[in-house]
Amino acid sequence: MEGVEHRTLSLNGISMHVAEMGHGPIILFLHGFPECWYTWRHQMTFFASQGYRAVAPDLRGYADTTGAPASDPAKFTTLHVVGDIVALIDAVAPANDQKVLVVGHDWGAMIAWALCLYRPDKVKALVNMSVVFSRRNPSRKPLEMLRAVYGDDYYICRFQEPGAIEHEFAHIGTKTVLKHFLTYHSPAPLYLPKGKPFPDTPISLPPWLSEQDLNYYTSKYELTGFTPALNYYRALDINWELTAAWTGGQIKVPVKFIVGDVDLTYNAPGCKEYIDKGGFKRDVPLLKEVVVMEGVGHFIHEEKPHQVNEHIISFIKQFSSPHCSAL
Repeated sequence: MEGVEHRTLSLNGISMHVAEMGHGPIILFLHGFPECWYTWRHQMTFFASQGYRAVAPDLRGYADTTGAPASDPAKFTTLHVVGDIVALIDAVAPANDQKVLVVGHDWGAMIAWALCLYRPDKVKALVNMSVVFSRRNPSRKPLEMLRAVYGDDYYICRFQEPGAIEHEFAHIGTKTVLKHFLTYHSPAPLYLPKGKPFPDTPISLPPWLSEQDLNYYTSKYELTGFTPALNYYRALDINWELTAAWTGGQIKVPVKFIVGDVDLTYNAPGCKEYIDKGGFKRDVPLLKEVVVMEGVGHFIHEEKPHQVNEHIISFIKQFSSPHCSAL
């Protein structure tokens, strides 16, 4: 992508690939599954043009970030990944201003919530998308809860057995698997039935996802396989075990939350009630605004980049003045 600078940083025991663009106050963009830094291509161009420095890493195990053992899900906890992000902030932020603006989506949103919970001193403000904050339930592990609500064919449950879903994905083909995930545009839960996770119906790419975009993602997942990314899901119960000290903890940074009303996460049991009836504000007391975008699915920042960019900039400019654009 033209104008993007790429470098690899050795930090926290891994080699982290980072894409950067622009000059000015740092905005750290954290991607989700099944993506990489490239998911932020529209945001990077826009914010660089507005006088910000867009910094988008490949998270631990994704794309060109290497060094974490794919065979060990216990090395993919939120504590590990937040450790990577804190080390990245230390490496890229000016010594006199070690707080950055953060934007997250999907797993990147979960990591951003964890970053704000563990190290709020590193974050000026947060714009998170698709995944609300999830307070730790001290009496029930996450996977036990998910299986009780959705059953064993639910995608997160299907991801749990190391090697099993990877074998099915290998048979289907990386590009086809990614195509199914990235084009999922439904409020219904995502199920991956054993032996036949996806239907045979032909898939058309939506206007926001080009063949070139899909090919880029495919090239990166063919390089790494799916295991490192799936390890984030396989560490859910490990996260629960390790984070007992943060039970009841609140997010104490200013937050704006954006979600599409067709997003499966927004339509998960209890999510709308959590947002509308005060639970979200209780856990995130500095929550300033919730934006629900009509007719928009999970990959909100790619599906509606211009609207999302305007929502982000209208919020973050309260916390950091951009530099004069160099573009």
